[in-house]
Amino acid sequence: MALIKECRGFNPKHGADCWFAENATIVGDVEMGDQCSVWFNTVIRGDVNSIRMGNKVNIQDGAVIHCTYEKTKTLLGNNVSIGHNALVHGCTVEDNVLIGMGAIVMDDCYIESGSIIAAGAVLLEGTRVEGGSIYAGVPAKKVKEISPELFEGEVMRIANNYVKYSGWFKEK
Repeated sequence: MALIKECRGFNPKHGADCWFAENATIVGDVEMGDQCSVWFNTVIRGDVNSIRMGNKVNIQDGAVIHCTYEKTKTLLGNNVSIGHNALVHGCTVEDNVLIGMGAIVMDDCYIESGSIIAAGAVLLEGTRVEGGSIYAGVPAKKVKEISPELFEGEVMRIANNYVKYSGWFKEK
């Protein structure tokens, strides 16, 4: 069973049909919707501020979700995929977003709906990501618009697949 821990009077909350890996850590002021999955070696730390997630959010292996004390909260919309070893910190991510493996999203970033943050990208503090676009590089910049095929084939496919994958691990 995942380490789900109270901090400063806050207990993590989640909706229906969620799955948490045995070595995932979820602490404090964290609320997530339905059909979310939190994968192996992931840390979601709502100790210093709040973390809110919509439905069908997947936080993949080794990712860290955190925020800044008395400054920034972390808000993740619906159908958000956070790739392996990504760091998402004190930012807002709208619906239908893919944050690639090893990406870093710093405080006060705002990622609009239908976007992809490429693997290894670094969004510097305060970056605003234009909806329907791909940002890549260090520091991350817009590289192109997302085609409907790429949106369906990556952003939506990954969000939906992680609901399926988590089902393989749920007790029947």
